[in-house]
Amino acid sequence: MDIKEDQLRKKNLQGLNRELRALINGERDWLANLANAAALLYNRLEMLNWAGFYLLKGDELVLGPFQGLPACIRIPLGKGVCGDAASKRQTIVVADVQQYPGHIACDQASSSEIVIPMFKGEHILGVMDIDSPIRERFGRLEAQYLERFVEILVEGSDFA
Repeated sequence: MDIKEDQLRKKNLQGLNRELRALINGERDWLANLANAAALLYNRLEMLNWAGFYLLKGDELVLGPFQGLPACIRIPLGKGVCGDAASKRQTIVVADVQQYPGHIACDQASSSEIVIPMFKGEHILGVMDIDSPIRERFGRLEAQYLERFVEILVEGSDFA
């Protein structure tokens, strides 16, 4: 990508975070905020086919608010990109999901993915998962700004 494209991506991601902050301003309900955040991601970011959340319950991630085709309901920790991101407690960017060992294909159209863990202090709440039908859709820039997106969301919500 050239410098102009990077600048445009950065500007769009900064705008996304500002929109989230405004969207959840004054609303602390975690479910409402996750639902609106999923809709914001899905409608504001280009080239996506799924955006949403999985929440930690026991030793598995359970489907939460999302936009896109129906998805896998339960994912064990350490399984697939979502389970790995949660158990490793770090963002995972996958350029080509076909090359990711143990990838769980909920939507056959997905080609790339980014998964970002959600923390409240040291406690992991779950993950934000975003899929694209385009290979190499996500990179370092998206990881940086989407990690901040998750921080804004968690800071602005009261989780049960």
